[in-house]
Amino acid sequence: MSTLPSEGALNRLRGELSPAGIRIVAVSKTQAPERIRILYDQGQRDFGENYVQELLAKQPLLPEDIRWHFIGHLQSKKVRSIAPFISVIHAVDSLHLLEEIQSQGSRLGRVIDCLLQVHISREETKFGLDEASLFDLAQTIGSRPGDFSQARLIGLMGMATLTDDQALVREEFRKMKELLGKLQEKFFADFPWFRELSMGMSSDYSIAAKEGATLVRIGSLLFGPRD
Repeated sequence: MSTLPSEGALNRLRGELSPAGIRIVAVSKTQAPERIRILYDQGQRDFGENYVQELLAKQPLLPEDIRWHFIGHLQSKKVRSIAPFISVIHAVDSLHLLEEIQSQGSRLGRVIDCLLQVHISREETKFGLDEASLFDLAQTIGSRPGDFSQARLIGLMGMATLTDDQALVREEFRKMKELLGKLQEKFFADFPWFRELSMGMSSDYSIAAKEGATLVRIGSLLFGPRD
């Protein structure tokens, strides 16, 4: 049987990350609503889900002030169902997806924050834009700012290679920070909100924090190992 989410773990992470202005997104995929509520009652408000159907089942059962982050691969046809309440979509990897988020945000009269997903790891199975595609998409968005008023681009998201080689992980996170800086300078100088870096998970968040992360996605350190 799973252990309950640990208040001590959340407080330790807050003590380590909050002074640097880094927000914790508690990765709650596969976790029951009552387990999410335990962390909510400890003051956690940002929760991340990977699957649309699972998120749709949980969201009505939990407090309305939770800031839901969609951190998995998202199909355009499923944006409509989460658009009424989603706070941040972390894995935007195409113009088509961003345009659909814009369409749904306009329909509802709300702004949905978005991050472009960058493929920085050496694992081919991970999603995300390569550097050339990232710059092409950023140029398109930067040249059409009025077209994306409801799909507000706030930064980048990436996942490092799953490895014990900390030097490689650090190199990949540094690349993310470098890319953010280049995009800020070249395309988004007038977009002060384009500053977020969502990178780092339970196994590598401390490296990500040192390399400029502003959002870290923490699952097992908070909820314990999954069943």
